[in-house]
Amino acid sequence: MSTIRDVTPRDSFAMIQKGALLVDVREPHEVARKSFDVPDSMLIPLSQLHKRFKEIPAKRQTVIACRSGNRSVTAVRFLMSHGYSKAVNLQDGIIRWEKEGLPVRRPLKQKSGSWFTRLFGRKSPVQ
Repeated sequence: MSTIRDVTPRDSFAMIQKGALLVDVREPHEVARKSFDVPDSMLIPLSQLHKRFKEIPAKRQTVIACRSGNRSVTAVRFLMSHGYSKAVNLQDGIIRWEKEGLPVRRPLKQKSGSWFTRLFGRKSPVQ
């Protein structure tokens, strides 16, 4: 089997901008808190990869990512054993991606209070 190719976040981002697919192997609850903000990505949790790996185009350059780079290494090994020679591992996952200032998406935080309260300030005490 070939050696796993580790790619820095900056190099991964450049690859994605040139058409590579990012496959995030984290669980949905992790992605809901913070995700890669790239135009072409898919979520296939590592726990489902053995069932869903054929959804990944085998002939397309693919960056496999997770939180810290551990699960993605496992995923790349699995994919390579199934003929995916263009899969690479994102070094240190979304942790390093974010540290390097690359785009991430976070959920919008709900503001407390009604629109009326925000418009007119605090509620006056009931007299």
